[in-house]
Amino acid sequence: MSNPASRRPSVLFVCVHNAGRSQMAAAFLTHIAGEAVEVRSAGSAPADTVNPAVVEAMRETGIDLSAKTPKILTTEAVQASDVVITMGCGDTCPVFPGKRYLDWKLDDPAGQGVDAVRPIRDEIESRVRGLLGELGVEARG
Repeated sequence: MSNPASRRPSVLFVCVHNAGRSQMAAAFLTHIAGEAVEVRSAGSAPADTVNPAVVEAMRETGIDLSAKTPKILTTEAVQASDVVITMGCGDTCPVFPGKRYLDWKLDDPAGQGVDAVRPIRDEIESRVRGLLGELGVEARG
């Protein structure tokens, strides 16, 4: 039925705690691309909850992360993704041949207040929009 060339691209965002950067990136990609992209996020050492300052900063953009839970990075998640975007997880991110890897150097919002998180949030949104262009996916908003 579906031809593999037309299947939607899948993107995995990885950071250490899956409580800040990767959650924001996944939320923006889902918000902007809708169903056009399959989105995952995970952490190499996930926190118990999403960073409250991150939840607040994202709420300002109309995106609610309050119900999200950090997830552990699995090899299955990497294998199921076309593009793996790492954000400071270094050598703990598994590497598989045939995957496209991008490393986004972003400040870690851990321990920061919402004022410090806003510029990180805005940078992530900008990079996500750029990624959509590279993937040939049209933004919804």
